[in-house]
Amino acid sequence: MLIAFNIRVISYGHIPQEKDQLNTTMFVANHISWTDIHALNSLIALRFVAKYEIRSWPVIGYLTYKANALFIDRDKRQDAGRIVNTVAHSLSAGDNLCFFPEGTTTDGTEIKRFKSSLIQAAIQSNATIRPVAIRYPTPSGGANIGVAYAGETTMHESMLSILSQKHPVVELHFLVPIIISELAEQDKDRRALTQHIEKLIRNTLDL
Repeated sequence: MLIAFNIRVISYGHIPQEKDQLNTTMFVANHISWTDIHALNSLIALRFVAKYEIRSWPVIGYLTYKANALFIDRDKRQDAGRIVNTVAHSLSAGDNLCFFPEGTTTDGTEIKRFKSSLIQAAIQSNATIRPVAIRYPTPSGGANIGVAYAGETTMHESMLSILSQKHPVVELHFLVPIIISELAEQDKDRRALTQHIEKLIRNTLDL
């Protein structure tokens, strides 16, 4: 997909390496486009926690399903406990997961408040959390909003917008891993930990 859309991935920081043999790791990132998934998956195979609607998307939904994604329905508040337990079980089994705690996409010029519920799954399973700051820069250094899949943009419009660009780039900034088992008990509060991760990503992107 990245080759087909001529998207170049540039990685910085604590980049996951094949020799690291990662397991029980939760990648937590801001969310701009459907291409975020393919950029991250180009470096390490991940199970993505995705909203249920993605399952019905053309092409992308099929690929996400085949990548063994965990689909959740955010509209069912009463289902939150089951979702946390499902994610915690997946992590405890050794899976590497990724989720986007904003619960939606932006155009890259802002970050929505992070939702904290699934961070509880990382705490329960003593996982390692790897925050990732995602950015699509223009040649001049601004935000390339033409890559974003946000607002009222349709999938067809998003694909055409990306294809119209000569050299779209996605930057993946891998921040210092957070090892749950090494945290003090008072630092294992899911809301405080979520706010901390959000702040790390905001500061990295200067947002």
